[in-house]
Amino acid sequence: MTRDLSRLLNPETIAVIGGGAWCASIIKAAGTIGFTGKIVPVHPSGKEIAGQPALRRLEDWQGSIDAAFIGINRSATIKTVDTLRRLGAGGAVCFASGFTEAMAEDSGGADLQEQLVRAAGDMPVLGPNCYGIINALDRVAIWPDQHGMQAVDRGVAILTQSSNIAINLTMQQRALPIAYMITCGNMAQTSQADIAMALLDDHRVTAIGLHIEGFADLRQWEALAGKAWDRGIPLVALKSGQSEQAQQAALSHTASLAGSDAGAQAFLDRLGIARVHGLPEFLETLKLLHCVGPLASNRISSISCSGGEASLIADLAQARAVAFPPLGAGQKSRLKQALGPMVALANPLDYHTYIWRDGAKMTQAWEAMTGSGIALTLSIVDYPHTDAADWACATNAALEVRRATGAPFAVVS
Repeated sequence: MTRDLSRLLNPETIAVIGGGAWCASIIKAAGTIGFTGKIVPVHPSGKEIAGQPALRRLEDWQGSIDAAFIGINRSATIKTVDTLRRLGAGGAVCFASGFTEAMAEDSGGADLQEQLVRAAGDMPVLGPNCYGIINALDRVAIWPDQHGMQAVDRGVAILTQSSNIAINLTMQQRALPIAYMITCGNMAQTSQADIAMALLDDHRVTAIGLHIEGFADLRQWEALAGKAWDRGIPLVALKSGQSEQAQQAALSHTASLAGSDAGAQAFLDRLGIARVHGLPEFLETLKLLHCVGPLASNRISSISCSGGEASLIADLAQARAVAFPPLGAGQKSRLKQALGPMVALANPLDYHTYIWRDGAKMTQAWEAMTGSGIALTLSIVDYPHTDAADWACATNAALEVRRATGAPFAVVS
């Protein structure tokens, strides 16, 4: 069943149900991102939550409820989900844990999760055991903690079952514009693939990163891959579960069956979903896809003012299925004009320091390393943490090459 997630992902009215510090944090997080809609606290005592008076019952609210954060215990969560469904709410985030992920400690967890799904009916539910949503495009946060997100006009979406990883990723300082951060929790009803399918309808999303603990409905993933291909939106997977310990952790964390890692790799390969193996690689891959999109080929070029760096990147390419094609006659001619006769011309290129601080010559040389047949040009520049002013020439040259050629160009530091 396909559920409409539009109201949940971009609500005008958010109900915050519960009275603890987590619910107060929801109100603060919404303010941090600049949410301008209505927040409706709900608590049976009618007390103030984060300075706002609470309604005693959801039924006391006269308007519509687009989204709700349910920050109460697991048994009360089920009753509240049923009430929200009857009121026509657009969806809910279920924060409580103690469902299928706790079956080893509490055999009743699975039954409670089934009750939760029945109570929700057609109303979308994220979780349980779930933090929620940050939509930086529309300045929406249903998020019970700190976050480092800022409003953006376009960017990547990240989906993860781990709320803690999600918090950490919102704090990234890699200049990656994150449009959505969404935690999926146990995925009792609404799956990671369901959410990603909905995000593909937002033209402002440039790529989708998926931190995956386990696959459930394989047909959903096939449909997601097909729709992403049709829309031209690349998908990147960070799939855990290579070790036995990781598989056990996934089961106790969100009740996900990680399965065979070889099987997972084969499945991702069949779907054409790129797989990475660590969070820094995950973020940098998303950044590359956001900036230049999928590369046309595996043929790249590299420039640096260090023979050591040229050697290192050539060696790194050996295990990564990328190639450094030899320079053509036209490239060599343009490079010789810029660099003079004392630089050995090759790809990767060590351009020495003869032209350092000469912005025009640096631009001319770097531009020669772009062109037909080069999917991406890398400029290796390690900026000092003391005084980077003398490195401005490298930054300006990179920007000028990109402006003049429109070719995919990356500064590696």
